[in-house]
Amino acid sequence: MEKITKNDNPLGHEKPGKLLLRFAVPSVISMLIGALYNIIDQIFIGQSVGYLGNAATNIDFPITIATLALALAFGIGSTANFSLALGAGDKDRAAKYIGNAVFWIAVIGVLLVLGVRIFLKPLLLLLGATDEVLPYAMEYGGIMAFGLCFAMLSAGLSYAIRADGRPKLSMFIMITGCVLNVILDAVFIFGFKMGMTGAALASIIGQFVSASMALFFILHMKQVKLTPRCFLPAIKTTLEILKLGIAPFINHISSTVVLVAMNNSLKHYGAQSVYGAEIPIAVSGVIMKTNMLFFSVVIGISQGCQPIIGFNYGAKKYDRVSQTLKLGLLAATSVSVISFLCYQIFPRQLISIFGSGDELYFEFAVRYYRIFLMFAFINGIQPFCGNFFTSIGKAVKGVFIIATRQLICLVPLLLLLPLIFGIDGILYAGPIADAVAMSLAILFVSLELRHMKQHTPHPEQ
Repeated sequence: MEKITKNDNPLGHEKPGKLLLRFAVPSVISMLIGALYNIIDQIFIGQSVGYLGNAATNIDFPITIATLALALAFGIGSTANFSLALGAGDKDRAAKYIGNAVFWIAVIGVLLVLGVRIFLKPLLLLLGATDEVLPYAMEYGGIMAFGLCFAMLSAGLSYAIRADGRPKLSMFIMITGCVLNVILDAVFIFGFKMGMTGAALASIIGQFVSASMALFFILHMKQVKLTPRCFLPAIKTTLEILKLGIAPFINHISSTVVLVAMNNSLKHYGAQSVYGAEIPIAVSGVIMKTNMLFFSVVIGISQGCQPIIGFNYGAKKYDRVSQTLKLGLLAATSVSVISFLCYQIFPRQLISIFGSGDELYFEFAVRYYRIFLMFAFINGIQPFCGNFFTSIGKAVKGVFIIATRQLICLVPLLLLLPLIFGIDGILYAGPIADAVAMSLAILFVSLELRHMKQHTPHPEQ
């Protein structure tokens, strides 16, 4: 039996269930807080501005998702390498991954601010804005653009703090920004009657505070020491980060592509239906963000598993990798089942949280929940499996699994099915893509578990 000393990393010997609770709970809370940034704005805007305001935030949302995709590419990519390097005992290399990630997140964040501000109007038109929605989207997006750099820093650096063994601190940073956002939303929107402008200002102030706190604690990591040289960009280090960060990047960029395709399809086919162009876009935005709340729990669970899986895979403790994977999948599926029940039983109640509308608005919302999210009970499997392969350094498989639902299945279905079934084709594209993606994810993970089992030494009898 392996002898354990007080200097051994607990990731390599504590029970996987105990570790999963320690890392996943703060990670889940952090992800929920991140999702709440957008949901809170949506609720306040829906209650004060109305469904056109909700439609506007849906038009702006692909920009936020694309920003988060870049943050995750460097945040998850660097911490996956960080965990693998720590598992292999190379602390200097681990520190370089974090330093390079900080550099690129800051640089890309500034470039995003400039790019979005310069090209905002044509960008929003490309994203599906109608004549009625465009003024609201311009007002909201023009201000939100200034916070993109802060959003990248707070999202990307939270992973490094978590991988450093301080998941509760990462959670606290996210909570601080979100609570501030809620307070300022109420003050700006209802107190000062600032509408879309108030919602955007509240968000970027909260993001600025979170980003400042995250950057401070990154400079004071526990497991490694970051020197000025760690922040100098190195081509090899950057490529290694992107190799393991490409799967979450593809996942979120795929979501951006899906949102653009979805908004434009809903705009076109909605105009041909009794619902009109604006109602489907508004409903889609609200329901997508509701689903993101549940989805963020699944992602939080998978991110909580990442340092455990990465460390033990790097240390060749494949039995612990397998145990953590199975526990995480069970937790993710349980959350998915709960979300499915909420969507099927309480669709009207959920949509009502985000403001009022006419009967056509509620009719389409109920149909959207019950049809598009028909297979929500299996939706935790595919993203969890994609992140699993990223955690063990097999980025190509992770990218493929992540891309199956969004790019390979959903986008073509969104373009083809409405040609035959009209706006109903958009709704039925969701469950078909879910079923295909889940099946492929299970196949790939089953093969990987079999491979690890063959290379796991049997304990002496």
